[in-house]
Amino acid sequence: MPKKKVMLITGTRKGIGRFLAEYYIEKNYLVIGCSRDHSDLSSPDYQHFCLDVADEINVKKMFIEIRKVYGGLDVLINNAGIASMNHSLLMPLDTVNNIMNTNVIGTFLFCRESAKIMKKNKFGRIINFSTVATPLKLEGESIYAASKAAILSLTEILGREFAEYGITVNAVGPTPVKTDLIKSVPKDKMDRLLARQAINRFGTEEDVANVIDFYIREESSFITGQNLYLGGI
Repeated sequence: MPKKKVMLITGTRKGIGRFLAEYYIEKNYLVIGCSRDHSDLSSPDYQHFCLDVADEINVKKMFIEIRKVYGGLDVLINNAGIASMNHSLLMPLDTVNNIMNTNVIGTFLFCRESAKIMKKNKFGRIINFSTVATPLKLEGESIYAASKAAILSLTEILGREFAEYGITVNAVGPTPVKTDLIKSVPKDKMDRLLARQAINRFGTEEDVANVIDFYIREESSFITGQNLYLGGI
């Protein structure tokens, strides 16, 4: 029986992250998840860590445990992210720092620490999350969009830096998916956003998983530093 691959997904307590954790457990992966709070996801193929993805000390402790228990890591999905819809003139600095810490610092830390483990086996797949808020230049999302613009640059450069180790780094940019991240957005604003897409509907978790499935295939070893927006942006 072939050895199960090991996948790490951030932000697995709810939303897209929770869906992906369950989805890849079903696909016979050993899944490691994390979030600030405990998760009720229970499976012999799932382990959960409680931490802030921007807390370097605890992130490093988690990776020490991953190395000790699993001996390697095949896939990282940097799903954890936060947003706050607000006019820039009304945006508190605490909110700015929270968004940048989670979306940028957290993603960087997990990319860095994952690559340290992956390079020993000369194989790895890293998937980051961008957003259509960046190319659509959405009002009220200046800091969120800016944080994800940073993810695009990070993805492109890490794709080059990690290539020699057999690690690919790519990104997926979902259109709005019906999760807690968008529940506070007014319906008229959401309708206008969806109308700007070529395909006028909400995205689904399955749409996101489809792109990730493509990126993590062994046959996708020649694809790195790329970003794919959903919905026809």
